[in-house]
Amino acid sequence: MDLDDLKGTSGEWLRGTGPESDIVISSRIRLARNVADFPFPTRTEEATQREIEHLLKDHIERLDSGPGLSYINIEDASPLDRTFLVERQLVSREHSEGTGARGACISPKETVSLMINEEDHLRMQVLRSGYALDHAWSELNELDDRLEERVSFAFSDEFGYLTACPTNVGTGMRVSVMLHLPALVLTKEIQKVFQAMHKMNLAVRGLYGEGSQALGDFYQISNQVTLGRSEEQIIQNVKRVIPDILAYERRARIALVNADRQRLHDQVARAYGVLSSARQISSEETMEKLSSLRMGITLGLLDNLEMSTVNELFMHIQPAHLQKNRGELLESSERNVVRAAYLRSRLADPPQN
Repeated sequence: MDLDDLKGTSGEWLRGTGPESDIVISSRIRLARNVADFPFPTRTEEATQREIEHLLKDHIERLDSGPGLSYINIEDASPLDRTFLVERQLVSREHSEGTGARGACISPKETVSLMINEEDHLRMQVLRSGYALDHAWSELNELDDRLEERVSFAFSDEFGYLTACPTNVGTGMRVSVMLHLPALVLTKEIQKVFQAMHKMNLAVRGLYGEGSQALGDFYQISNQVTLGRSEEQIIQNVKRVIPDILAYERRARIALVNADRQRLHDQVARAYGVLSSARQISSEETMEKLSSLRMGITLGLLDNLEMSTVNELFMHIQPAHLQKNRGELLESSERNVVRAAYLRSRLADPPQN
């Protein structure tokens, strides 16, 4: 896979075609696995780490059927390319910034990614557009089963799958749904969501997962407990709360329109005006303004602007994407100028409203 071929595209999960895609950006399920009889990555020497990489890469490439995975050597990739993969949600920031032999196997549509030698020997994930946890789990479960026919994973009859971090022991599963919640942020109701999720042992994280900010009003809802529960129970626990959050956000959007449609329309129009005419703009301001555009589309305040376009812009205005498209490394101030030019080119034709 040539990463330059990806720089002008977006993965299937960003196309805004899945269920509940007015609010749900994507559904992701991840499994953590470790090869039996090998120490965890944090305790391996370089030669052992390289042996694990070769072993897993070989078995993954020998799978009888599958999504046509391509291997990317993360160790040899440039810092820019690693960040590029993080921005596309294909590898974690920890994997990108790690050391030693490691890689990632990625499907052509970017819905499947297997990270070798991250915090665990193997992190497998399936990413789907919209609210599609069952679909994601079906695909990932099949991939896990086929791989386990070839590889013996570290497993305890008492605890389940053994992982480097104790919080992942058991199923090794992380279920997450990425939501766009601008109305709950505007009405200052988002804190109630945080409190409710905490009571249910669910985590609320930002755009890039643990430790990241909620840029663009994006929030990831995910499980925290993996031990003592089956995969189906973990998925059901997350699925139990998502419909309530979706309903809450939709009520907040309607309330904003009913309270002052003109003011909300003005906010959306101003956001479009800034994005389509600015000569320099930061990624943070761009994310904020794109969030308004996205909400405006769902509320009928903008016509002739596709949701998929806005979703794609959220990714393509990120630092690594701008530099990959430009073909050179840029300072922050230079990126702000290039970002503005890119936005002007993509938003040249004003939408009807």
